[in-house]
Amino acid sequence: MQSEEPWFNGALTIRQAMVQASMILQAEQVEEPRNNAELLLMHLLGTDRAALLRDGSEPFPQERLVEWETLIRRKAAGEPVQYMIGEQWFYGRPFTVTPAVLIPRPETELLVEAVLDAAERLWPVDPGGEAVLMPTVLDVGTGSGAIAVTLASQRHAWRVCASDLSPDALAVARTNAVRHEAADRLTLVQGDLLMPFIPGHEQSEPQYAELRIDVLVSNPPYIPSADMEGLQREVRDYEPHLALEGGADGLTPYRRMIEQLPQLVQLPRIVAFELGMGQPRIVADMLRALAEWDDIRIISDYAGIERHVIATQSQPR
Repeated sequence: MQSEEPWFNGALTIRQAMVQASMILQAEQVEEPRNNAELLLMHLLGTDRAALLRDGSEPFPQERLVEWETLIRRKAAGEPVQYMIGEQWFYGRPFTVTPAVLIPRPETELLVEAVLDAAERLWPVDPGGEAVLMPTVLDVGTGSGAIAVTLASQRHAWRVCASDLSPDALAVARTNAVRHEAADRLTLVQGDLLMPFIPGHEQSEPQYAELRIDVLVSNPPYIPSADMEGLQREVRDYEPHLALEGGADGLTPYRRMIEQLPQLVQLPRIVAFELGMGQPRIVADMLRALAEWDDIRIISDYAGIERHVIATQSQPR
């Protein structure tokens, strides 16, 4: 349906414009065509879903018709709607996203929940909602900052540090930290995995090399190289490959981080990873081989797929 003929002609109501767009996107094999059409229309008109339904019989503004068609053609070609509108919701908050970062996924909210639950047992929260002690949390490969900003927003007493190899990703994370009033509680560091935090490492940052990390959380690249071509086009053609590809078997970032863990000033009492299908049990065994955590659990996502590994050291050593 890549005809040069206009896709939208004549006078339309707002509802008709949305229905036609949904049909076009469905014909182009776009997943969730109705939802995508609604999101783009709300973005274009600067409105919410309730107003969209309420005003569906109103005339579609003719002066926005060309812009509307451009948006639908972009979506039909596979561009993620989140990049088009510049936003994705995560853990009840809107996060700015650009093509420099992965789009936050709902299953990653479960990783945040697991960290909050495990940390509450180690660092109790007082009745006012603040931690009595202040653990230091490191989010490696932060991307948009969804994990780090959420943790800093949920636990104001925590010290949160977020790192990424990409300076463009860190710029997005900084934007989100400011957006959610967490910038004063969030430190951003550019670097490769744990290298900036290893004392004496050639890539270490002096001000961070002595950081005593209590909680390490990471959602690093985990797609095996051979699987990249088979990803859905929205991911393969638009999301950053630096944040997707995890080496031959997808586990290279995990192996490297687990090898680097003993080189830190202290081993984190909580280590939490998000992984791809079939990977969590392998990484859980890697962590068990260090014999430093007395509870290593695997958590399934909303689809019942094993998705996260969380290792906890109940008593400090």
